[in-house]
Amino acid sequence: MLADMKLRLRSLLLQHEGYKMRPYTDTKGNITIGIGRNLTERGVMPTEIDQFFNNDADYFFHQLSITYHWYPYLDTPRQIALIDLSFAGMKTFAGFRNMIAALEDKNYAQAANEILNSRYAKEVGRRATDLADIIRTGVLP
Repeated sequence: MLADMKLRLRSLLLQHEGYKMRPYTDTKGNITIGIGRNLTERGVMPTEIDQFFNNDADYFFHQLSITYHWYPYLDTPRQIALIDLSFAGMKTFAGFRNMIAALEDKNYAQAANEILNSRYAKEVGRRATDLADIIRTGVLP
């Protein structure tokens, strides 16, 4: 498609579909996002999934680094585990107050126990166990 044609199409679609940064349900019940992307029917392409992941990984690394002064000084496996935990959302992550306090004190055993003794652990099962093991040992599986 020629660049001019694509620009004109984008302008028209913006008028009809809008620009939505969050998924919504369209008039036919389809989950839609962006400039009319019908996720229900079309989904996303593998390259888009990779781009989502790259953006999310960078975003959460940055958020953890600027929010928690001790985060950049953790070893890589523990940083990775906390990014994984952050995928539940930064508000959810911030709710792990006792885990955060234990991490700040470098009490990794207590931080791991806080993960395991959470509602999150009941919801995600093995994922919480894996993350707790990484926090406790500093070793990725």
